[in-house]
Amino acid sequence: MRILDLNPATTSDILENLLKRSPNSYGEFEARVNDIITNVKENGDKAIFDYTLQFDKANINASNIEVTEEEIKEAYDLVDPKLLDVIRKALVNIRDYHAKQKQNSWFDSDEKGIILGQKVTALDKVGVYVPGGKAVYPSSVLMNVMPAKVAGVKNIYMTTPCDANGKVYPSTLVAAKEAGVDRIFKVGGAQAIAALAFGTESVPKVDKIVGPGNIYVALAKKAVFGYVSIDSIAGPSEILVLADETANPKFVAADLLSQAEHDEMASAILITTSKDIAEEVSKWVDYFLKKLSRADIISKSLENYGYILVAPDMDSAIDAVNEIASEHLELVTANPLDTMTKIKNAGAIFLGSYSSEPLGDYFAGPNHVLPTNGTAKFFSPLSVDDFIKKSSIISYSREALEEIYPDIVTFAECEKLTAHANSIRVRFEEV
Repeated sequence: MRILDLNPATTSDILENLLKRSPNSYGEFEARVNDIITNVKENGDKAIFDYTLQFDKANINASNIEVTEEEIKEAYDLVDPKLLDVIRKALVNIRDYHAKQKQNSWFDSDEKGIILGQKVTALDKVGVYVPGGKAVYPSSVLMNVMPAKVAGVKNIYMTTPCDANGKVYPSTLVAAKEAGVDRIFKVGGAQAIAALAFGTESVPKVDKIVGPGNIYVALAKKAVFGYVSIDSIAGPSEILVLADETANPKFVAADLLSQAEHDEMASAILITTSKDIAEEVSKWVDYFLKKLSRADIISKSLENYGYILVAPDMDSAIDAVNEIASEHLELVTANPLDTMTKIKNAGAIFLGSYSSEPLGDYFAGPNHVLPTNGTAKFFSPLSVDDFIKKSSIISYSREALEEIYPDIVTFAECEKLTAHANSIRVRFEEV
């Protein structure tokens, strides 16, 4: 990996390079995505069946688009019992973590007859997109479905690509069943997002769409936002490790590569205050590359978006960490808890040598759907909050309103909204 000195210029260059990976930078795909969305919106099932045949080589129709109970039972027979046990353990951890996020409605009143409050209501229908194709992601099923279940969403529909034989990955189906998905449809890509956003004869319209996907899925979610809600427009995966001289370079190298293997656009960055650690990590990266099955992908990822930055001191290192605002941030310092108090921007923060990033991907409980491309400066991980909506509650007695109605009239007249003022004044005209 390239080793650079950390300074304002290198930080700026890296940020500029990383932002090239944003879905907002792929305008050349938008016209194609918009065509797909329009076709699905106008032609419903026929469009998604045609696209499934074109892209997935599968002959899907109204009779087989929805996964049956028989197919789910077959999936259970095909999944290794050891994997099923792990899925169930991870599900409990994810459910219990998100249960702590649950909010309740609240009301406050006083002796004047004023009641103010907030009513919390779960969304009614949510669509979960799960990628297929070259990779299988049962962990994404759990992470997207469990917070919705905890929130109280009554109807959870999943879409995922099938293979040429019309089959969905068994582990994906098992994870969906364990998590409590209500219905599963064999459709992927931008056409799946359009189907969930507008509804077709077979696929129900939803209120919100969540889940990761390729650039077509990301741009489709961006295009339908407003017709439905979405979680985020996710970019490629990224990891940043902040390390001092106490770090284990072998561990750090392994953790950097754990994200670089996702795809050629993934980002892996080490910021360290130790030149020795920088050089040792680089050597371990070369060592692991000779052994890992996805070495070609990792090498391209590191060539394009991999950096080792040597900082003059910890304060400047932390400043750079906050500026980059990485999706995953590992703090491998002498006192990671103290370091964590100075971090402002990160999707998920992993503390210490034994809190490796894959722990968060699969098992610990916090959500692995995280803000990318610097959006951790203003976005948060997927949570129960994403599956609820809040309504304000306002109730005033006559006595309470009478005491303050002239103030409201004054405000309304200042804005020249005389009907607003009249709406309040008319209640006290006899006074």
